[in-house]
Amino acid sequence: MSSKIVIYGPNASAIERFLETAPPGTELEWVDSNLSLEEQAEQMKNAVAAIMVTGRIPVELVAKCPNLKLVQTISAGTNHLDKAGFGELGVRVSNNGGGNAVAVAEHTIGLIVNTIRKMQLQFKYVHDRKWAGDIYAKWFSQSHEIVGKTVGIVGIGRIGSSVAQRLQGWECELVYSDVMALPTDREEKLHVTRLSLDELLQTSDIITLHVPLGSSTKAMISDREFGLMKPTAILINACRGDVVDEAALIRAIRDEKIAAAGLDVLEEEPTAEDNPLLDMDNVLITPHLAGMSVEAMEKSRAFALENAARVARGEDPESVVLPD
Repeated sequence: MSSKIVIYGPNASAIERFLETAPPGTELEWVDSNLSLEEQAEQMKNAVAAIMVTGRIPVELVAKCPNLKLVQTISAGTNHLDKAGFGELGVRVSNNGGGNAVAVAEHTIGLIVNTIRKMQLQFKYVHDRKWAGDIYAKWFSQSHEIVGKTVGIVGIGRIGSSVAQRLQGWECELVYSDVMALPTDREEKLHVTRLSLDELLQTSDIITLHVPLGSSTKAMISDREFGLMKPTAILINACRGDVVDEAALIRAIRDEKIAAAGLDVLEEEPTAEDNPLLDMDNVLITPHLAGMSVEAMEKSRAFALENAARVARGEDPESVVLPD
């Protein structure tokens, strides 16, 4: 069986970082995703695993690689890949195995704190030399503490669990909704209680989303769901923009169905300059960088290499993501 592993992406410099930590005896080669499909296929014909740095690997290319067994991402999300098409070709897809879970969880906490305390306005006013300006008069009634609030975690996988773990000690009540229940001992350790999604939306003061994007989660938060939320609730989204119906979110903010939102992701990225969310004082937006940290990249690359090497040894990969 071939032991060749390719690093797939538009920039040759990416392979240098992988070479620094590659297991002994690992054969690595960079495949330029800017090349023609035929040129890429020629380079990948003996590859058993492909580590995707950025962009996407088309199913047409995978079909031309008879030895390929694994497409490995360094991100958590795999919605941009044709997992069903790959599966028909006998190729599995693995994500980063939680390599960025801590980074996203910490960013989520930051979004919660900054959104609930209106920190983005405070930063902006001071930066614009206005000091406190009219923040006290205009926003005092919407600046709250986390203590005593109910935080609803939608999706309790690696990232959702990491968020729950990091909220220990904040003196808030933690509830979660997920298609799969956690084992009882895990629920007890994280101090979380499982609710249906509707129950979570109705009772939570802070709702944070941590689900993968798929057919069952696309636009899972829309007009109906905003109608269930408290008018004082804040919504946090650090998973995928399409999980939230953005037009419905804009309506919910304008109509005061909810109080605020903290977003690391949007439906279109970069978003249009005339997106109404950009002009809303009670919406905080970061540019889809929740998973970015030096440590997260190191962990994700290391996992990708080891998982690809596992397949090269004839073993099964870990962190396999199934088709929707």
